[in-house]
Amino acid sequence: MGELGLCSRREAEEWIVRGWVRVDGVVVDTLGVRVSPAARIEIDPAARAHQGAQVTILLHKPVGYVSGQAEDGYEPAIVLVRPENRWADDPSPRRFEPAHLRGLAPAGRLDIDSTGLLVLTQDGRVAKQLIGQDSSIEKEYLVRVSGRLDEAGLALLRHGLSLDGVKLKPAQVSWQNSDQLRFVLREGRKRQIRRMCECVGLFVTGLKRVRSGRVMLGGLPPGKWRYLGADETF
Repeated sequence: MGELGLCSRREAEEWIVRGWVRVDGVVVDTLGVRVSPAARIEIDPAARAHQGAQVTILLHKPVGYVSGQAEDGYEPAIVLVRPENRWADDPSPRRFEPAHLRGLAPAGRLDIDSTGLLVLTQDGRVAKQLIGQDSSIEKEYLVRVSGRLDEAGLALLRHGLSLDGVKLKPAQVSWQNSDQLRFVLREGRKRQIRRMCECVGLFVTGLKRVRSGRVMLGGLPPGKWRYLGADETF
């Protein structure tokens, strides 16, 4: 089901247990059943309705919040997703419901000292698209730095660096102004940009994610959130 792009693995397990999956016309409600690659898989409309009700939220994460679980006394960014913090200019007609927080998880991370676009989703398809093993979605960052960078160092940032013994994918890196670089990455290693900059003698003083795929941070203020629109895709 995952290979067919019908849902995430977690969703597939839930649909099976609920009896929403038929294989060659027979309901399969037991996990781990082996089926032929040529089998006909049918999904109950109830599963589609359930999937359609799932939400994806775009949050402008401020400094001082962690992306996932609370750690070292710092709160998770999800605590900001409450009605009073919803962006007044959110174009979505969707009404906030407490159920929208159930199973809501970050699809990617931003370090505690980084800001910008954090995607939180209930939809496993969105999570797979953004952080799955085969994801090639671009993420764009504005990075304020101190230190000197020559053309050789800039070339290394674009391609040639390794972290933890693994060669990094090519990146788009260019100067925005005298102390700010623009990074566009297709991967998300832990503290990747900060570590890349350290490799070429730069120190990051500020980092902000402004885009994930085709979705821009835009005018969303720090600490505010909005729903991903029905017409928006990554």
